[in-house]
Amino acid sequence: MNFTNPEFVISASALRECPAASLAEVAFAGRSNAGKSSAINAITSHSRLARISKTPGRTQLINFFAVADQRYLVDLPGYGYAKVPLEVKDKWQRELERYLRERSALTGLVLLSDIRHPLKEFDRMMVRWAEESELPIHVLLTKADKLKRGAAQNTLLAASRQLQDYNGVSVQLFSSVTGLGVDEVRAKLTEWLSAPEPSHIQASV
Repeated sequence: MNFTNPEFVISASALRECPAASLAEVAFAGRSNAGKSSAINAITSHSRLARISKTPGRTQLINFFAVADQRYLVDLPGYGYAKVPLEVKDKWQRELERYLRERSALTGLVLLSDIRHPLKEFDRMMVRWAEESELPIHVLLTKADKLKRGAAQNTLLAASRQLQDYNGVSVQLFSSVTGLGVDEVRAKLTEWLSAPEPSHIQASV
C-alpha cells in the first residue's frame, strides 16, 4: 500500500454517501482528544491530510482517503469531548453505529487511546463490539512521547493484559511526534487492506 501518496475522496455525512465500490477499508476511531488526525497524518506522511484542531471533536464527517484502488483509510467522528449541540452529537453517534454495523467493506478497526488515560469505558465497549463482530482491532496507545520509556512500556504491558482475553486484538505504542510505531501500524494496515473481502459478522454496537 502506498500510504505516502493518499488521495482524499469524500466526506460522508451518512452511510449512503460512502463510496459504493470499496473493496476494503480500515476505520480509525477514538476519543476526540486521542490524536486520531495526527496519527493518520503521521501514517501517510502528510501534515495536513486529516484535519487537526486544538478543539477536540472537529471531525464531524466520515472522511475517506484512498491508499490504493478502491481501498481506503477512514477517519471516523471522534467521541467524547466534542463541544457541539447534543442533537449534533447524537447524529454523529447514529451514523458511527450505522457505519460500524452495516459497512461490509470494513476489514479492521484502529482504536486510538491516549497512553496517559488508556482504555476508557467507550474504548472497552468498542473492543467488545469488535470481538462480537469478529472484526480485528488494533489499539494505538497514542502520545507515547509524553511518557518516559519505562512508563510507556509498563502501560503497554498493562493494556496488553487487559486485552488478552479478547480475540483479534493487538496493541502497540505510537507517537505522531517521534514516529514511534508508524512502520508497525502500516504493516497492520497493509495486512487488512490486502484482504480479498471482509469476513466479519456484523453486530450492533
